[in-house]
Amino acid sequence: MTPVLYDLCGIDERLRFSPYCWRVRYALAHKGLGVETRPWRFTDKEALAFADTDKVPVLVDGDETVTDSYDILRYLDRAYPEAPLLGEGEAEARARFFKHYAERALAPAILRTIVMDLFNAIHPDDRAYFRESREARLGRSLEEFHSPAKGLSQLDAALAPLRGRLEEADFLDGDAPGGADYLVFGFFMWAHCVSSADLISNADPVYAWRERMLDLHDGLGREATRVTDIEGAYR
Repeated sequence: MTPVLYDLCGIDERLRFSPYCWRVRYALAHKGLGVETRPWRFTDKEALAFADTDKVPVLVDGDETVTDSYDILRYLDRAYPEAPLLGEGEAEARARFFKHYAERALAPAILRTIVMDLFNAIHPDDRAYFRESREARLGRSLEEFHSPAKGLSQLDAALAPLRGRLEEADFLDGDAPGGADYLVFGFFMWAHCVSSADLISNADPVYAWRERMLDLHDGLGREATRVTDIEGAYR
């Protein structure tokens, strides 16, 4: 049976922008697995009740239901050991570093840069929920938090470790992409899908890596629907 992935969508069902879901989609492609994606919105909590969660990604693979993007990558390595994603022992510890680095250093900077583009890409029925939940988390309004200049400056500083690694190798995992690349790249897909903001100079080694990642797996990222592709989308 083809695995099923519950995947966050926006103003159009084709617009899939969750960084955590993108991690999983790249991981599935890395394993050579097909996937059926099912669009899900923030307020459609009942649709995930079977998985005892209120967030995506949720992967259903036969009798197995797995939640949380990192746990899904670990599951895929157990169930499909060829072409490992995370490795074991010290290798997995390194992958966990990239997970936390992406979530705690990159994501806040990207969010500060694109948050209003993100808000406008969300389905209108979800916007009140998104505003209330994110403003409670941020401690201020979305408009007050939104500062592209500050976000880009923060991002530039946060990218320094990636630049060092990508001056040594084409991918974070070395000569070929792996789990570390997917754990980080999900957040670049987040921005790619909902915003036209230029996050990185084209002279930056991170930019070249991002281009390689967009082209991976038959152009998985490059073929993704962006908000700019949707006729009548509010921009």
